[in-house]
Amino acid sequence: MISGIVNVLKPPGMTSHDVVSYIRRIYDIKRIGHAGTLDPAAAGVLPVFLGAATRLIEYTADADKTYQAEMTFGFATDSGDDTGKVTVLATDTPLPSLEELHSAMVSFSGPISQIPPMHSAIKVAGKKLYELARQGIAIERQPRNVVIKKIALLRFVSSKALFVVDCSKGTYIRTLCTDIGNKVGCPAVMSFLVRTRVGEFNLNEAKTLEEIAENKMAALLPFDIAIKHLSLAVLSDEDVKAFKNGRCVYYESHSLEQVFKVYDQAGSFVGIGEKKSSEPRLYPTKVLG
Repeated sequence: MISGIVNVLKPPGMTSHDVVSYIRRIYDIKRIGHAGTLDPAAAGVLPVFLGAATRLIEYTADADKTYQAEMTFGFATDSGDDTGKVTVLATDTPLPSLEELHSAMVSFSGPISQIPPMHSAIKVAGKKLYELARQGIAIERQPRNVVIKKIALLRFVSSKALFVVDCSKGTYIRTLCTDIGNKVGCPAVMSFLVRTRVGEFNLNEAKTLEEIAENKMAALLPFDIAIKHLSLAVLSDEDVKAFKNGRCVYYESHSLEQVFKVYDQAGSFVGIGEKKSSEPRLYPTKVLG
């Protein structure tokens, strides 16, 4: 059975689910999933996991992400982006100066609280928020804590500002645009979004759907690429056998990390191990090799 990861360049106009369905047909595989949903209008990196690699999705779903986005000042919408219904049109409101905009953006660096937009896939009482929004229903949403690790203004021309942001999972860029607009006293919406990185997966290495269909095996990446960020544990042949059989093995490490990517002496990926205490023992949590 095919197992691996495809770094997909999702085109605008498709949902993340649409992309997964397309990849499923190309590889003729049922066991498939993706990490980090992208809005239909957005483009960019969407890692798709096939076969046994789906067991590693959780390690990429929590990864930091990088976006390049454009925000447009002068109006607000019910969705927070330029596809929504206009709720505020501020034709007489002056645009912020370059200094004001830069200062406002910098103020959002670090841990912040965001209220998820109604047009999002978060489920409340079993229903996705965007489904309620389509029915004209707006409900109270609880704020979520996220981290803006880096935000930089690239260009500010007329009413449009282009910027790049490194952030934690769960960050809504359209909400960030709305909040920045509120900060400078001029309504704003997200008018363009491309995700350029998800953990170890980068835009310059992503494949279009056409490229994947043309040579599907060449597009398939080894699934341990998703866990490059984890600490390495190399086991002896005897310990590998025990690990694969679900038994903990002796492993002493000076690393403070609790989760390890496990390899054998030949450099083959075996699985994921976890240290549950300060004791020198490594417990198998996922065996894939």
